[in-house]
Amino acid sequence: MKTTLLLVLLVISFSFAENNSNISANRQAKLIQKGEKVSKKLCDEKKLSKITIKTFDEISKEIDEVKPCVALNKRNKEALIYFLLSKDKNSSRQKKEAIEVPKESKCPVCGMFIRKYPKWVALIKVEDKKHYFDGVKDMMKFYIFDADFPYDRSKIEEIKVTDFYTLKGIDAKEAFYVLGSDVYGPMGNELVPFETKKEAQNFMKDHKADKIIKFQDITPKIVMALDGIEYNE
Repeated sequence: MKTTLLLVLLVISFSFAENNSNISANRQAKLIQKGEKVSKKLCDEKKLSKITIKTFDEISKEIDEVKPCVALNKRNKEALIYFLLSKDKNSSRQKKEAIEVPKESKCPVCGMFIRKYPKWVALIKVEDKKHYFDGVKDMMKFYIFDADFPYDRSKIEEIKVTDFYTLKGIDAKEAFYVLGSDVYGPMGNELVPFETKKEAQNFMKDHKADKIIKFQDITPKIVMALDGIEYNE
């Protein structure tokens, strides 16, 4: 199945194939993930924004000149370059495919502003009204415990979640959810959604998760357990 991430990796591969011909798409995906962590932990965001996204070698030279990061070894630098390349190629596509959230939208479950957390946005459309959430967990509370909220669940027209890697809005009932990982959302423990099972499996291995489940497998007990609450059905 073609995904946004795979398309980005393909573009990157052609951009500097001569120097990186032995790097697989899976290896590139892992480098991109590592590069994102490097950018957040070791780099100055303002200095990093000065890097002009061109080719692998040109970015490498600019990093040496601008020096946006501290303690940047060879492996971290390589990962950072892959991340910067993927970020540039993917930005316009992400904007088109991401769930659009109005500026002042708040989660009807926890009351938090949604736009601050684009990686976790979820949506339930009931007739003409759209409800936005800052994670799958709160979305499922709204869906499962519908009697506690002013809407008619039988009139739901659309449910979407955000793919953790691509930031693409995807059908919630077709998504794969990773449970029990070491990655936390705005409200703590979360169900992390992916468009494909392979992406979910890769994430599960990288983040010490417990299992992968589908939408129909998400029970009240699972949702409440994410908050450390024992739920007796």
